[in-house]
Amino acid sequence: MTETQGDISAEIEAISKEYDASGTVEHGVRLDYPPYRSSILRHPTKAPFQLDPEELELWAPVFGQRDVDPLESDLTIQHRGEPIGERMVVAGRVTDGEGRPVRHQLVEIWQANAGGRYIHQRDQHPAPLDPNFTGMGRCLTDGDGFYRFTTIKPGPYPWRNHQNAWRPAHIHFSLFGTEFTQRLITQMYFPGDPLFALDPIYQSIVDPAARGRLVATYDHDLTTPEWATGYRWDIVLTGSHRTPVEGDVE
Repeated sequence: MTETQGDISAEIEAISKEYDASGTVEHGVRLDYPPYRSSILRHPTKAPFQLDPEELELWAPVFGQRDVDPLESDLTIQHRGEPIGERMVVAGRVTDGEGRPVRHQLVEIWQANAGGRYIHQRDQHPAPLDPNFTGMGRCLTDGDGFYRFTTIKPGPYPWRNHQNAWRPAHIHFSLFGTEFTQRLITQMYFPGDPLFALDPIYQSIVDPAARGRLVATYDHDLTTPEWATGYRWDIVLTGSHRTPVEGDVE
């Protein structure tokens, strides 16, 4: 029998009540979260294997200031025409747990278009592709840890976890340090999305305060007159108020 949103929502509610009653605080993502049906297949099940970091870095990617063009942060100018959708600026600051800037950090993003469609062979749901929007960009943080992207607000999309399952609009973020082993991946969401309570991926962060750190804030100072709305999303890499990332342990 096909599971409904009501079935999934009941499981989410039960886990939430259990968490609230436990009196504990979890800052990260639950790797095995039953309402997210494929989560058991999407995370390691064995202990980490120690590698020689110096040997591993022989095969690591190398990049620097000359490798990342400033224009790569504008996802709206990558083709001949303009993409369809709400143009917006997403900007913020990358810091450590003490508020110190993380300088010259490679920040990459990828996202669906305004119709909720990725340019990927596995994404075949019947939403239109936008020939003027690829949905990928990157930049380096500046000396104060700031990043900035110009893009199009992505749309929600179906994902078949259960009947009538839809993902809230989001942007994927990847952050590289100076070494391959320092890569972190997370997602940024938009305020007030009605799909939050229904989405088991978002709800796999069971602590409400930790979940809230994945939601951007509308910022009128970032909004450009007659051009683009603005959202601010700061990323904290360490400490108890760090931004939840994929691969977090309970």
